[in-house]
Amino acid sequence: MSDDTATAEAKTVKLSKEEKAVIDALEKLNVVQLNNVVKFMESEYGISAAAPVAVAAAGAPAAGGAGGEAEEKSMYNVELSDSGAQKIAVIKVVREITGLALGEAKATVDGAPKMIKEGVPKAEAEEMKKKLEAAGAKVTLK
Repeated sequence: MSDDTATAEAKTVKLSKEEKAVIDALEKLNVVQLNNVVKFMESEYGISAAAPVAVAAAGAPAAGGAGGEAEEKSMYNVELSDSGAQKIAVIKVVREITGLALGEAKATVDGAPKMIKEGVPKAEAEEMKKKLEAAGAKVTLK
């Protein structure tokens, strides 16, 4: 759907003759040439059209990296590593955190290790971890 939205936004933008000439010139470039133009614009002007992708790609190694890198991270994924002995209590907490139905929450707990929430702020992730660990589960923040 995001492609449709981007296409719709592109159609509503009106370009001047100069802007249209730039777009026409870019369309004639091959992939290598276009890549060079993008790299130049990133270094020269400090902009990047792929910033969200770069952040997501950079976030994956930080999870397994040194403690200093993980501390700088602002968004975390909460993973249920092990459900522990008190599965019923853990299922209740998973339902509370995720809003899943009973059957889905049970399947999540039974399927551990399983991702519970993704892209959660640090404070919220720590709170979820405390609740799950209090119920007897083992949790990993990635």
